[in-house]
Parts: sequence; C-alpha cells; structure tokens
Amino acid sequence: MKNQLRGCVRINASGKNLYKFINMIHCGRISCFGQYCRRDVFYGEIYRHDLAKVEEMAEECGVELKSAEYNTISSKVLRYKKRIGIILGILLVLTAALYFSNIVVTIEIQGNSSVSDEAILAALSELDIKQGTPLRKINFHYCENELRVMVDGISWAAIRHTGNRVVVEVTEIIEKPEMVQERMPCNVVAKRGAQITYTSVYDGMLMHKVGDYVPEGTLLVSGVTEDDTGHVTLHHAMGIIRGIYEETVTFTGEYNFSRYIPTGDTSNERYLRLFNLKIPLFFGKNDYKSSDSEVNESGLKLFGKELPIGIIKEYVSETELSETVYTDDELKEQLMEKIYLYEKNFLGDDIEIIDREIKTEKNKDSLTYTVKYKLEGDICEQREIFVKE
Repeated sequence: MKNQLRGCVRINASGKNLYKFINMIHCGRISCFGQYCRRDVFYGEIYRHDLAKVEEMAEECGVELKSAEYNTISSKVLRYKKRIGIILGILLVLTAALYFSNIVVTIEIQGNSSVSDEAILAALSELDIKQGTPLRKINFHYCENELRVMVDGISWAAIRHTGNRVVVEVTEIIEKPEMVQERMPCNVVAKRGAQITYTSVYDGMLMHKVGDYVPEGTLLVSGVTEDDTGHVTLHHAMGIIRGIYEETVTFTGEYNFSRYIPTGDTSNERYLRLFNLKIPLFFGKNDYKSSDSEVNESGLKLFGKELPIGIIKEYVSETELSETVYTDDELKEQLMEKIYLYEKNFLGDDIEIIDREIKTEKNKDSLTYTVKYKLEGDICEQREIFVKE
C-alpha cells in the first residue's frame, strides 16, 4: 500500500560509466530495490520522487537512462491532476452524498386511509420534519407523541428513518359504524305545486287522485295507517306520482363580450427546484402584461427514490384582452344553444316538455330570454316521520 501511494518507477541504464552511475546511486542514499545487471545493462526500481535526481546522475555520467512508472494510485492521481472538472465533479458528488445522507430527503406515510397525507405532512412540518431538516435535530419519540395529538383520527404513530428516508407509520381510530335503518318511516309529499296525471303506490296510503291540484308540500302518500282496531302502523312510503307543473328560467347574453386570447408570443422558462427553493435557469424576465402558463416538473431519482431536486419547465403564452361585438342574430343563436343545453342536462329524460313559451327583453347592452315551461314529471319527495318514544 505504501508503494501504491508513493509511486514506483522501474529504470534501466547502459553506458561506459555504468558502474560510476551505480556507485553514485548508492552514495546518494537513493532507495533502489530489485536491482541487477544483465549484459551491461543495470535494472532497478526507485521511488518517483527520486527520478529527477537519478536523471541528473545519469547525465553527469553520460549514461543512457530509461524509465517507466508502475500503474499505482498516486500515478493515476497525477495523470488527472490537470483535469480540474473531473476533480471538482468527484468532490461535488462526495459532498452531495455526504450532505443528502444526513438530511430528510423523502417522507413516506403508511397505514392511513381516512386521514389524508396532506394533514399528516402539515403536522410534521410544524414539528420541523420536512425535506432538508438535519436528521440529528429530530426528536423522533417526541414527534410521535405530538403527531397523535395534532392530527385527529390517529391513535398510534411511529417515526423512523432509513438513511435519508423518514417513514411515518400510523394507526387510525376506528369509528363505531352508524346504524342506519334502510326503511325509515316516511311520507311522500309534493316537492312542487302540480296537477296530478299519474299515480302508482308501492307502500303507504294514497292521499290524492289523478286530476287533483296539489300545492308544494302537500301529503301525497301517507306512511301512517290505522286498521279497524285502532292499531297504527308506520310505513316507508314509496310510489311514483307524476304531475304537470310550470317552471321559468332566464337566459341572458351581452352584446359586448371581453376575453383574453393568445397573441402568439411565447417563452420557455426553466427553474431548478432544490427542496422548496425555485432557482431560475434563465436570464431576464418576460414583459407580458397578461399571460397563461403551463407548468411541468421532472424530478430526479436515485436508485428508485425521488430526490428533492427537479427541473421545472414553464411554458408562458402572452395574452391580450379582446372585445367581440355580437349582432342580434349571433346573440340569439347563443341563447338558443344555452336553452338546448339546459333542457338536455337539467331537465332529463324523465321530464316531458309539454309547452315552451319564450319572451324576449332587449336593451342596449344585453338580450334576455325568459322561458316559461309547462312540464310533466315526478313530483315526489320523501320526508321522514319523527315519532316520540
């Protein structure tokens, strides 16, 4: 190992004054080992730091000297000593490895289902357990007890770390399931005023017949029945009762419509994310007064684990305010489209449109359609029966 660090050079020398050269090496206190002579050639091994002195002796004696260095650790270091980038890169990697091995890089939460990760991470952040926190500053036992107090729904918590990865294991409080009766006693009432056109009762007693007009809230099917002996029975009243009713909806459109549209000018901005720090990787700043942006982030992974380092790419598109002036025909077409979408999405397939009456109201800024519908549909609504015990 000593020779690996000091560096060894093998030499061979030949010439008329060879033995004078050998004597000078011995008298000069130069470590020379493995030496021998063969066919008037001297062979040996010396340390690299003695090579310059041996070369001077060979020149003084008029001896031809040849040298070759063994492949050792020190020779490799000297070979790359002028390659500053490699050396700095190795130092940077070693420094980063040492730094990231002593701080929190990733936090994993296990065992939670009803309690969200965000709630647990927020509590951990208040306890100073977050990315970038030195591991030596964390009191894991104290944080385990505090986490149970700070987050509702956690009955037990354990926090440990494996390298720079912090693992939080939690056990949630199991709530007593609520006992819900599927067939609670209830009545069926009218959710809107209507004229009854159809009745079909599955359980309970029908209170009105076809052709009757019933105001909103009227009892349609009773969930309370009484027999001849006076015995009262509670039912979960069910049935289908349809009726004809009216509904009024208003749709308004403005002649002058303002919106932001893209101008075509864009810029791509990149940031280096180091923990929660966002470092720009570009110079200058766009001067857009208004813009839309789309952000994508790619994280850095090491051995399958995500590091707190990433590249954020932000695509910025300039926008400007544009005003559009609609004609009567264009605005009427837009309002009719709104009416169509309302009827398709809100009225549904089970509601039949019997009649539609549209009234128009126009002023200098807007156009309004007031639509009065005559509809036929289900008018039932269940209401629970409360009984004194």
